Amino acid sequence: MAVKEELKKLGLHFTPVDLGEVEIMENITAEQREQLKIALLDSGLELMDDKRAVLIEKIKNVIIEMVHHSDEMIKMNFSDFLSEKLNHDYTYLANLFSEVQGTTIEQFIISHKIERIKELMIYGELNITEIAWKMNYSSVAHLSNQFKKVTGLSPSHFKQLKDKRRSPIEDIGNSNDTN
Repeated sequence: MAVKEELKKLGLHFTPVDLGEVEIMENITAEQREQLKIALLDSGLELMDDKRAVLIEKIKNVIIEMVHHSDEMIKMNFSDFLSEKLNHDYTYLANLFSEVQGTTIEQFIISHKIERIKELMIYGELNITEIAWKMNYSSVAHLSNQFKKVTGLSPSHFKQLKDKRRSPIEDIGNSNDTN
């Protein structure tokens, strides 16, 4: 909403492309770009015009959508899925992501999957076998081993804890993440 308002104030025509992403119909001047940048910053938002930064955000958004907001995990190889979705070679995406984020795409995905597993365990609607299936793990043992490697706790021990702390989505998978 804030982005749309600022674009309207500048008299720019646009079409929404994706969450937080718009395509501006006309060429904008350096002055209009600067005004937009300042207005967005005032709203707590940031103008991303660095193609690498935009691509990193797109990678993160695809992963977050897949792990946190999809009812079913994709059944195809994730590297193929990401390449197809973003129209780039996976090796390029993986190298760019590692260089900029200081972590691999795989580690970023694992961090998000573990956080989603915590959420599903806290809700208590699914048992660990159902969670393993939902999150596309080959077995409960695979899920349990990965969960313990990341959190230091077995899923059953985590479930027993009273203080079930979870991380905000935007903090998951960043190189300074300690969860």
